[in-house]
Amino acid sequence: MTSSHTPVAAKAPVQGAPRPRLSPRRRRSMLRGAQYVVLAAAVLAVAVLADWHQLQQQFLELSVAKRMFPDLLTVALTNTVAYTLSGFGVGLVLGLIVALMRLSSVAPYRWLASFYIEVFRGLPALLIFIFIGVGVPLAFPGLAIPGGAYGQVAVALGLVAAAYMAETIRAGIQAVPRGQMEAARTLGMSHARAMWSIVIPQAFRIIVPPLTNELVLLFKDSSLVLFLGVSLQTRELTKFGRDLASETANTTPIFVAGLCYLLITVPLGYVVRRLEAGHAKAR
Repeated sequence: MTSSHTPVAAKAPVQGAPRPRLSPRRRRSMLRGAQYVVLAAAVLAVAVLADWHQLQQQFLELSVAKRMFPDLLTVALTNTVAYTLSGFGVGLVLGLIVALMRLSSVAPYRWLASFYIEVFRGLPALLIFIFIGVGVPLAFPGLAIPGGAYGQVAVALGLVAAAYMAETIRAGIQAVPRGQMEAARTLGMSHARAMWSIVIPQAFRIIVPPLTNELVLLFKDSSLVLFLGVSLQTRELTKFGRDLASETANTTPIFVAGLCYLLITVPLGYVVRRLEAGHAKAR
């Protein structure tokens, strides 16, 4: 008895079947590769299309750069650092006072502090410099801010910085656990002594990173000193670079002045990131 086996026909592929979807990991990998391709294409386009000879003549002319020394370091950079530190000092003291007024139980103090913060955070720093250089002498004839240009810059930068520092300090004080104040009062300390001895020191440890970041911003804002009519010996980096650029008809001095700003702000920015990372780890 014989039996016949009928071969089974292979299944034909279904037309229009959905293709397998890419996994999220594969999509991220493809997207990352596309971003690298776009970045490489942009860098290549800049390298090919830019006129490097003209850029070198206008921004990296060594003969012009040499004329900037040693005044670039002994006058311009030194004045910039002095302006920044003095403005930071004034802003820190004034900001602490405004922050305490903002937290005061006396309503007029809170209103005055809020008004100051809103006004000086809302106005451009340039207007503050013009007010100090022009408005104050007109409003108070015969009144001279001690220190000449250095005093004017310290007050102008301090007024700008204090509005931001006040909110930072207030947030730091409120971040200190309430139990610290209660424990100090239990030990017999007055509210003022507990604030100065216990709460404020802890608050400053919390707000060191944002205060350092404010120092970086002040360093750049010091370029507005040129609107106060500074002399040759009180010029800062931007004014020094602009004057020499006009004299030489070349923008190399401005470019070199910008590099000097980076020499200060980049390390400070790194310090801010390290402080923030350390603070986050401690928390």
